[in-house]
Amino acid sequence: MRKRFLTLLLTLGMAFSLTACGTKNTKEQAASETGDVATGNQNEVDTIAEDDSLQYILDKGTFIVGLDDTFPPMGFRDDANNIVGFDIDLAKAVSEKLGVEMELQPIEWSAKEQELATKNIDAIWNGFSVTEERLANLTMSAPYMENSISLVVTKDSGITSMAEMAGKKLAVQSGSSAQEALDSEANKAFKDTIDDVNEFASYITALMDLETGNSDAVLMDSVVANYMINDAGKDFAVLDESLVAEEYAIGFRKGEEALCDAINNALKELKADGTIETIATKWFGSDITTIE
Repeated sequence: MRKRFLTLLLTLGMAFSLTACGTKNTKEQAASETGDVATGNQNEVDTIAEDDSLQYILDKGTFIVGLDDTFPPMGFRDDANNIVGFDIDLAKAVSEKLGVEMELQPIEWSAKEQELATKNIDAIWNGFSVTEERLANLTMSAPYMENSISLVVTKDSGITSMAEMAGKKLAVQSGSSAQEALDSEANKAFKDTIDDVNEFASYITALMDLETGNSDAVLMDSVVANYMINDAGKDFAVLDESLVAEEYAIGFRKGEEALCDAINNALKELKADGTIETIATKWFGSDITTIE
């Protein structure tokens, strides 16, 4: 009974809010208004209408969050090996809103889309940047935080701009939005100046490579870089110049609009009641989220 009640409330909430989870299907709307649906199109309409993504979560009672557990402050392991972070606290608060249990599933970041497609996880939620490719292949929530892809260098490197990376070695995390940005046509001119690109499984190992001098800079999320530098007290610096400005959002399987809408609505409610401000202040010192 509780699940049916939650489903009804969430469905009503979705009807009165605007989200970034996609647009309503015009064919289905036209068919409803005119009653004139061609037989050949009926299966397409039925498939679109059968979005049980929210009910799937409510029925199993768990929401499995896929994450990179080496990505502070969004999701990482503390000294006791517990997974903690801003996104962890946020996902837990949303799960409570939905009336389900949050489960954390660390994944290989380069295989995140495969983990999602095979239903090993229900969402990618861990400083997940919005890109054109991801928008084309996934359903994504409304953005909740701004970020930029920037260069991290050692303070004594003498590197003060992207142009000064010409002929040098750059480290990136495999499968990251930083790597996607570097490989994009828009940034080809910059990449062509780099002597070598070193790929790593995590930003932690990439920064270790920078510290040893094997790489001259790490291309990474500024939100993560600033936190890691301040927390560890390393002699690193984040350049003011960035390769690209971006936003963080939550990724779902393509077409899972019902689940996406429900989570968007839960985030708005948590913003309104002050929960998000409390979580953000805990990790960043203030509410730097962009949720309205």
